[in-house]
Amino acid sequence: MSAELPGVDRSSASAFVAATGFDVAEATGTRVTGTVELGPDQHTPWGVAHGGVYCAVIESAASIGASVAVADRGQFAVGVNNSTDFLRPVTAGRLDVVAEPVQQGRTLQLWLVQLTRAEDGKLVARGQVRLQNVPLPGA
Repeated sequence: MSAELPGVDRSSASAFVAATGFDVAEATGTRVTGTVELGPDQHTPWGVAHGGVYCAVIESAASIGASVAVADRGQFAVGVNNSTDFLRPVTAGRLDVVAEPVQQGRTLQLWLVQLTRAEDGKLVARGQVRLQNVPLPGA
């Protein structure tokens, strides 16, 4: 594998990642933005979006940004801890995603990710992801 990062669009993602509905708009080593469209495909039996979707989107956004940050060193980042707070339920609609680093070190990074309702900007979930920088396979 080269130091070039894999695609981050849903068409090149695994079925699991694609099912989250996360579309990346911007991906740099200091900021990742995008949107998530929520609906019945992501619901719990009670008709609200599953918290696991929020965890997966938060992990994805942090992993993308952290990996971009270390790609020039022949590395990528893997999550070692994900702490996500669920602040309000959502049944359907678009969420805006913003991920930014809190700390970026030689071996570890910490990213904060916020998911807000597009319609009113209210915070739905937020998470912190600790990531470890590791060598790309074959690097």
